Amino acid sequence: QVLLVESGGGLVQPGGSLRLSCRAPRLITSTFNQYTMGWYRQAPGAQRELVASISSGRNTDYNDSVKGRFTISRDNSRKMVWLQMNNLKPEDTAVYYCNLVPVGTNPWGQGAQVTVSS
Repeated sequence: QVLLVESGGGLVQPGGSLRLSCRAPRLITSTFNQYTMGWYRQAPGAQRELVASISSGRNTDYNDSVKGRFTISRDNSRKMVWLQMNNLKPEDTAVYYCNLVPVGTNPWGQGAQVTVSS
């Protein structure tokens, strides 16, 4: 199992920006490098969905709803993944989670609450 810890959520007005961070404190670097990592989100009453992913070779993919607004990045030497979110909309409000892609049986962390509201 891979322990992942998210941080950086908060309350922001529509049009604002936030940056989420994810770290893997117990993984050795060579193992972290092998994983495709992703950011997921779950809005109230909705299913969890994959928002963005990044491979070990830094190939990225995005949900259509966030293309052009969100950017996923990683630093393998620091075992970290980030999600830069710009031009946030109220419909981006959700709990955001970092996890492997695919998740498999890896547990979910506590997540980071993102609330977009005026």
